[in-house]
Amino acid sequence: MDGGDPRSGPRKSFPVAAVDEILRDVLGSSLREQRYEAERCREMVKDIAEVIKARVKELMVPRYKVVVVTHIGQLNEQSMQIGSRCLWDPASDTFSSYVFKNSSLFALAVVYAVYFE
Repeated sequence: MDGGDPRSGPRKSFPVAAVDEILRDVLGSSLREQRYEAERCREMVKDIAEVIKARVKELMVPRYKVVVVTHIGQLNEQSMQIGSRCLWDPASDTFSSYVFKNSSLFALAVVYAVYFE
């Protein structure tokens, strides 16, 4: 069996540190010089999520379902809080997140990794 006995959870833990690096790399390289433009960012947020998902899947961690959520917004003098809640098993499920900012915009990317028995 490639992912472990479902009664004991995954044999290989999800590589959060590697996913953290993917998020830093993708957001930084995609947005470092980008100015906030609503239409452009609307398209970029989808593309960024797809790139992140593909790179996480390249890590080939068996039996994990991956969900990628990305947000891009204009950086002004506003205050913003983004939250999420999930129903999962804290022994096997996890997440990784990263916030990127430049002078014009902010971006948040979250990868949820849910162990699938």
